Amino acid sequence: MDEIATYPVGLRLTGRRVVVVGGGHVAQRRVPQLLAAGADVHVVSPDVTPAIEGLVGAGEATWHRRGFEESDLEDTWYTLAVTDVTEVNERVSAEAERRRVFCVRADDATDATAWTPAVGRAAGLTVAVLGNREPRLSASVRDEILVGLREGTLGRHQRAHTAGVTLVGGGPGDPDLISVAGRKALMEADVVVADRLAPRELLGQLPTDVELVDVAKLPRGRSAQQEEINRVIVERALEGKRVVRFKGGDNFVFGRGYEEVLACREAGVPVTVIPGLTSPVAVPAVAGIPVTHRGVAHEFTVISGHLPPGHPESLTNWDAVSTLRGTLVLMMAVENAPVIADVLVAGGRGAETPVAVLCDGTMPGERTVLATLGTLQAELVAHAVLPPAIIVVGDVVAVAHPERFA
Repeated sequence: MDEIATYPVGLRLTGRRVVVVGGGHVAQRRVPQLLAAGADVHVVSPDVTPAIEGLVGAGEATWHRRGFEESDLEDTWYTLAVTDVTEVNERVSAEAERRRVFCVRADDATDATAWTPAVGRAAGLTVAVLGNREPRLSASVRDEILVGLREGTLGRHQRAHTAGVTLVGGGPGDPDLISVAGRKALMEADVVVADRLAPRELLGQLPTDVELVDVAKLPRGRSAQQEEINRVIVERALEGKRVVRFKGGDNFVFGRGYEEVLACREAGVPVTVIPGLTSPVAVPAVAGIPVTHRGVAHEFTVISGHLPPGHPESLTNWDAVSTLRGTLVLMMAVENAPVIADVLVAGGRGAETPVAVLCDGTMPGERTVLATLGTLQAELVAHAVLPPAIIVVGDVVAVAHPERFA
């Protein structure tokens, strides 16, 4: 393929008229990008996709519901000919040339006066790649650059150093399930204060100059005190470092994350939060169990089971929980699961209610133990279930495993 010389430039389109001729799937991809740039977008086409019609209905774009007319390019700064009719695209291109308006053509780039690059944004940068009419190559190179920027592996030491604390929810354990923003914050950190259930493989990817502080909390075993964790993250931030408090799941779902937010605020330390996929929803989903299902469960309730029913410090109204008809998701409840099951049955939940115990969710050793409320204690013993595990109670388990709960 012959090399065609181009001159890359960033167009500032805010408030400027841009005409898109055609309302099909190419237009559907281009219009949102133009809107994001602030352009005054006019779509000229007898028909448009539902997505474009939705943008028009929301007042974000203007739709001229007809064929192209030369006068459509009056006062236009930029135009795109993206119909599936060559003759129409040629008319648009010719009129744009006459008016000295740069024109993109979806059907024949060689006759266009402008090309659309593969564009992406990350870390305050706009990346645009032109691959000499090889769109897949352009997109591939763009994506590799964006991954590096988003994950913090590219340009890490060239970015502004802002001290403070970022709470990162790492998701249920599989390193691929952390958010893009969370991974980027990790790779840009000076100090990572990590829990046991945070995606452990990601710690091995940290740059060698990152300080790693282990604050693991073992069930009924060694456990870092929350006050000490608060002290460490505040102290390191006050030293001018970027601190990531790295947790499994989500920071605010039984993660004590807001205690850390309050500690930072009291010390005058900037603090931000990057949410994570919360385990009581994500782990059942990965295991093939929906926490809600039409006609089966209209609500789900997430409960910490680290304290048994009747414990003086428990804040859960187990009598009320027993009357619920939807899904119950029990966290940190392996030890207290038998007494919880007894209370639920005594409160009116059937002993035959399906139960799934999801062990090591999303991790290589993931397994599902099926039971009922009546058999839960025996199944936990038979399968030697240990934490971490998530217990799902309700008919959604039968939806996922009809062969077991016929």
